[in-house]
Amino acid sequence: MSESLLVFPCAFPIKVMGVNSDVFTQEIVEIVRIHAPDFAAESVQMRASAGGNYLAVTCTIRADSRSQLDDLYRALSAHPGVKVVL
Repeated sequence: MSESLLVFPCAFPIKVMGVNSDVFTQEIVEIVRIHAPDFAAESVQMRASAGGNYLAVTCTIRADSRSQLDDLYRALSAHPGVKVVL
């Protein structure tokens, strides 16, 4: 039995929630591009919280492996402005 329900390569959305700042989205895109160099920044979706203090950034990447996703999640979670990575 396969350990993963994902079949690679696949489109994989990653939602990153953090403090709403002028540079948050740019910094998230830079981290994503390290792990998924073919990521298209223009595909980023953003949504601010009701109070405007937080921002949800969704990046859909072409995932090639579980280890790629694990490394990306670790890198995003290490960013000081990130509160949650889904």
